[in-house]
Amino acid sequence: MARCDALWHTAVFPNPLPDRPVPYELFIGLRYTRARRSSQFISFVSFISVLCIALGMTVLITVLSVMNGFQREIRTRILGVASHVQLSGGNGKLADWKSVAAEAARHEQVLATAPFVAAQGLLTNGPAVRGVIVRGVLPEQEERVADIGRHMRSGSLGNLKPGEYGVVLGVDLARALGAALGDRVVLVAPQGQVTPAGVIPRLRQLTVVGIFEVDHQEFDSALAFLALEDAQRIFRFGDYVSGVRLKLKDLFQSRPVAREIMEEMGRDIYASDWTMQHANLLRAVQLEKRMMFFVVFLIIVVAAINIVSSLVMVVTEKQADVAILRTLGAASSSIMKIFMIQGTVIGVVGVLLGLLWGISLALNVETVVPFIESLFGFKFFSKDVYVISDVPSEVHAWDVALTALFSFAVTFLATIYPSWRAAKINPAEALRYE
Repeated sequence: MARCDALWHTAVFPNPLPDRPVPYELFIGLRYTRARRSSQFISFVSFISVLCIALGMTVLITVLSVMNGFQREIRTRILGVASHVQLSGGNGKLADWKSVAAEAARHEQVLATAPFVAAQGLLTNGPAVRGVIVRGVLPEQEERVADIGRHMRSGSLGNLKPGEYGVVLGVDLARALGAALGDRVVLVAPQGQVTPAGVIPRLRQLTVVGIFEVDHQEFDSALAFLALEDAQRIFRFGDYVSGVRLKLKDLFQSRPVAREIMEEMGRDIYASDWTMQHANLLRAVQLEKRMMFFVVFLIIVVAAINIVSSLVMVVTEKQADVAILRTLGAASSSIMKIFMIQGTVIGVVGVLLGLLWGISLALNVETVVPFIESLFGFKFFSKDVYVISDVPSEVHAWDVALTALFSFAVTFLATIYPSWRAAKINPAEALRYE
C-alpha cells in the first residue's frame, strides 16, 4: 500500500508531497466522474442520475410542504369554531357548569373556558328549509376559546343579547336560506308541545345579527349561534348546559390534558379534544401525506438504480485501470472506495440540487400555482368542490432533513454492489488481452 501511494503521488504531484497528501482513492474517484470521449454515454447516464435525484427531492419536498399546508389550514379552520378540549355531562347535560369551569381553569394548560348549549333543529325562511346545529354561547367567553370573531363577514358575535333572540349564521347557511343581516328566520325545535290536537313543533322567530365564514363546509353550511339563555329556553335546558369548552396554551397537548382533567374531576364528566372530534379528517390528511412520501420517493429509487447502472459500466470500462492499481499494491478496500466515492459524488450533487430546488419551489408554491392556473386557464382546486381552494405550503425543517437523509442513504447504498464487483476483479484476467 505504501509503495502504491508513493508511485501515485510521484506521478501526479512532481513537487514534494504536502504534509497531508490527498488520498489517491479520493483523487481517482473524483477524476472518474469527469467524462472523456470514450465514456460520454456513461457521463450522460450519471447526469440523468443526478437530475432524477434532484427532481425527486424537489417533488418530494414540495409535496410534503403542501400537505403540511393543508394540515395547517384544516387545523386553523377547525379551531376557528371548535375548542381545544370539551367537557360534557354523561347524559348530554351538565349541571353547575360554573364550578366545572372553575375547576378546569386551575389546570396550568387552560387559558380560557366557555359554556355552551348544543342542539339540532330546522331553520326556515319562506320555502327554504335547512337542518342546523345550534350552539348557545356567552359571546364574551366564546371569543376567548374560539376565533369566530376573526371570521365574521357582517355583524358581530357580541350582537347576541339574551332575550332578543338573535342568531349568527354560517355564510353558506345564510345563502341557502336567502337570509341577510336583519332578516328574520324561524327556528323549529325538536322538543314539541303536547296539545289536544297532538304534538306541535315549537317555533321561534330569530333575527339574523351576524354572518361568519371560516371556509369550512361543515361549519359554514350548518352552524348557527344563539345567546346561551335563549338556547336554554328554546330547547328546555333550564339552568343546564351541554358542556364547557376549553382553550389551552398548547393545542397539541389537548389529549393528555383532557385525560388529566377528567381524572382530576372524578365525576360523571366526559372530556374530548379537537383531534377526537375531527379524527377522520386529520387521519385522512396524515395518511395521504405518508402515501405521497412513499410514492414520490420511488423517483429517487429509480435514480439510485441509474447510479448502479452507470457504476457497473464504469467498472467494466476501467477493468484495466483497476488491474494496474491492484498490481501496484492497492487493496480491495481501496478499489471499493474509489467507485463508492464516484457514486457518492453523484448522490451528493443530486441531493444538494434537490434541496435548493425543492425549498425554493415549496416557499413559492402560493405564487407559482396561481401563475400556472392563469397561464392554462384552470383551477387545481375549485371552490365548488374542495373545502380549501388555494394551494397552501408550509416547509418543515424535519421533513427537509428526512428527505435529504433518505435520498443520500439510498444513493450511497446503490454504490456498494458495483464497488464490490470492482474489488473482485482478477488482475491477470483483466490484463490478458491488453
